[in-house]
Parts: sequence; C-alpha cells; structure tokens
Amino acid sequence: MVIMSSIPEDLSYTAEHEWVSIENGIATIGITDYAQDALTDVVWVELPMIGDKVESMEPFASVESVKSVSEIYAPLSGEIVEVNEDLEAAPETVNSDPYGEGWICKIKLDTEDLSELLTHQGYRSLLGE
Repeated sequence: MVIMSSIPEDLSYTAEHEWVSIENGIATIGITDYAQDALTDVVWVELPMIGDKVESMEPFASVESVKSVSEIYAPLSGEIVEVNEDLEAAPETVNSDPYGEGWICKIKLDTEDLSELLTHQGYRSLLGE
C-alpha cells in the first residue's frame, strides 16, 4: 500500500521538494511533507539572512536531521524579507507542521514567473503517487 503524502492543492512545488505560496509578490517557502518525512527528525534549520539575494534553484538554506543535511533551493529569485526565527528554538516544527508553522522564509520576488514550478498534481506525479 502506498502512503500518500500531504500535498495541498493551493501551493506550487519544486522537484527538490520545496513548496511555495505567493501573495502580493511575496513567496513563502518551506519543505514538503514528503521531504520532512524522508529527513525524519529535523534537529537544526540553517536560515538565510534577511536582505540576502537568492537565485532560482540555487541553495540558500539547509535542514539538518538525525540522518543527513539537505540543501533547500530557492524556487524563485528575489530577496529574503523574513525568516522563521521560531525554527531556531523548535526546528522539529518542520516535521510537525511543514505547510504551516514550519515555513522557512519569505522572498520578495523579482518576477512572478511560475513556469518552472509544479502544480500539486505535477508534484504528486513526480513522487509516483
């Protein structure tokens, strides 16, 4: 039996397992339920710095679990305008609420060209679900 990952329909995704929610030119970024499950227990999140410029599909942060360290890739280009500082004290929030309180950062977008992102259906297909 295949366990279906939680894949909200109102978000966009990358093949590297990040999710994106865009509102008023600001993208909120996190890692997917599939990614947090594969990592197991997250013990540290390396956040980017506010003001950092990020390029689409370049690593800009990382998540460390008891198993490994995984890079987080910027789904879109822009400038970091907010980081989730709560993750410094409670990195396990990435596991317990990946699409909510476990968000990683917000990026002011250079462009809202979403053509490189996957829909929830495209992401589900990528996972083979």
